[in-house]
Amino acid sequence: MIKKLIYYGNPGLRKKCIESEEIGEDMLKVSQNLVDTVLHLNGAGLAAPQIGEYVRIFVICYDNGADSMERPILCPPKVYINPKLSNPSKKEVTCYREGCLSIPEIYESVKRPYAITVEAIGLDGNTFIESISGWRARSVMHENDHLNGVLFIDRLSPKVRNKIARDLNKIKKQYNNRSSL
Repeated sequence: MIKKLIYYGNPGLRKKCIESEEIGEDMLKVSQNLVDTVLHLNGAGLAAPQIGEYVRIFVICYDNGADSMERPILCPPKVYINPKLSNPSKKEVTCYREGCLSIPEIYESVKRPYAITVEAIGLDGNTFIESISGWRARSVMHENDHLNGVLFIDRLSPKVRNKIARDLNKIKKQYNNRSSL
């Protein structure tokens, strides 16, 4: 089911999510809602708190690597339950247009590790480990931040935050407790 997004200014985006004890009917429902919603919104990924669910689950729609023009490669949404990130690469890259569905129309430069390892549980209840890089790694780190109440704008310098402060306030006023649909 396509769910309503919550937006910057909603305290739900700052909640730290809890691990799921089991992959039961509730988690399957949340994961399907995330998949339906991210596809509807044509997003790169989506985390449970963005739809008002506070469990450690997100979906990613970028494949590993990039095309010949260094653009992300889209893939069907993949579900990550109780993800744990490790082994960030020393190599870091800056994305000049990182954005977020919950912070519409704001894109800024964010530096993140180029590659990372993620361990998570899939919908089948089995644990999997992926070594990922590029756009997929960036998306996993971005969505994992949401599970910890962190937004990409928290990774910006104070100077840049000041520059976008007016736009952030507009989002608070325009979208607070409203639907994206």
